[in-house]
Amino acid sequence: MPTMKKMLQVGAPVALTTTTAVISALLYQYAFKRADKTVMTTPLPPDSPYYDADQWFLNTPKEKWWLNHDDPDQEIQAFYLPAAQPSKKAVIISHGYKGQARKMAASARLFWEDGYNVLMPDNRSHGGSAGKYINFGLLDRLDYLDWINQVIGRLGPDCEIVLFGISMGGATVMMVSGEELPHQVKAIIEDCGYSSVEEELTYQMRSQFHLPKWPFWPIISGINRITLGLSLADSVTSISQLKKNTRPIFFIHGTADTYVPTSMCIDCFNATSAPKDMWLVPGATHANSFATAPQEYAARVKRFLAQYVPSEQSPALPSAQSSLLRSSSQPGPAQPTPAS
Repeated sequence: MPTMKKMLQVGAPVALTTTTAVISALLYQYAFKRADKTVMTTPLPPDSPYYDADQWFLNTPKEKWWLNHDDPDQEIQAFYLPAAQPSKKAVIISHGYKGQARKMAASARLFWEDGYNVLMPDNRSHGGSAGKYINFGLLDRLDYLDWINQVIGRLGPDCEIVLFGISMGGATVMMVSGEELPHQVKAIIEDCGYSSVEEELTYQMRSQFHLPKWPFWPIISGINRITLGLSLADSVTSISQLKKNTRPIFFIHGTADTYVPTSMCIDCFNATSAPKDMWLVPGATHANSFATAPQEYAARVKRFLAQYVPSEQSPALPSAQSSLLRSSSQPGPAQPTPAS
C-alpha cells in the first residue's frame, strides 16, 4: 500500500496537469468559438452612432457572392455593393473579431460614396458563413485571394482593388499582403490589427484573466491543430507577411487602444519596406478611430489612396492638420503622432 505522502507526490502533478488542460480548453472555447448567429442579426437601436450607416447598408442594392457554395460546411458568403456609377475601383473590406460584414457599414459607405464597388465578406465562422471556430485571419487570408479574383472577374483586368480591414480584419489584410497578389491590388489600409495571433491572444490572457503564456499557450495551440489543422506556433503572422509585402500600406491605430496595444501597430509599420504611412489617432480606443475623427479619417484615407490608385483624386487637408501626416520617407523607427 502506498503511503499518503507518496500518493500526494504523485497526485499533485496529475491534478496540476489536469487543471492546466481544463483551463486551456475553456480559454480555447472562449476565444475561438464563433459568436451566436442570433446576436449578429440583432438590429441596431436608433441611438447607436452606427444606426444611419446600418440603415444605409440594409437599404443599398447588393448582391450575395459565395465561395464553396456547393459545400455547406465550407460555404463563405459576401455582400457586393455595386458603385452608384460605373467604376473600376473596388474595395474588399474585412471585419473584426466576432463581427460580420454588416458591422462594417460605416467603412463601406465611406468607400461607396467615393465611387468604389464594395465587397464585404463574412469571414469563416462569422455572420452567415459556415464554421464553428474562428481562425483569426490565418485561413481567411487565403479566401481573400479568391475574393480578389472574383472582383477581377466582375470588373475586368483593368480594375483597381484596395484591401481594407479593422481589428482582426486589419490583421487579415496584413497577412494577405505577403501572398502573391495580382497587379490589380493597388493598396492596403489596416486599422488596429494585431502583429500576430500569438501576441494578441497571450496579451488578452494576461490582461483579462491574469494568466501567463506558459503552460497554457502550447496546449491551446495543440487544440487548434486538432480543430482547424493549424499550429498557432508555426502559423504566419502579420509581421512575417509584411516583411514580404510590396503593396503600399496605411496603418491606423488609436493611441488609447488597450485591446490591441498601439505598440503592435508600430512593430507592423517597421516590419515592411513597402511604401507606407501611419496615423496614430490621439485618444482613440480600439476600432474607434473613425468615430473619433470621422472627417479627418476620410480625408487621410482618400489622400493615401490618391497616391496609388490611379483613378482616385486627392483632397486637401486643412493646414492645421497637415503636420499630423506622417511621411513614409521619414527615416528611423516610427513614433506615435503627437496630439495637436
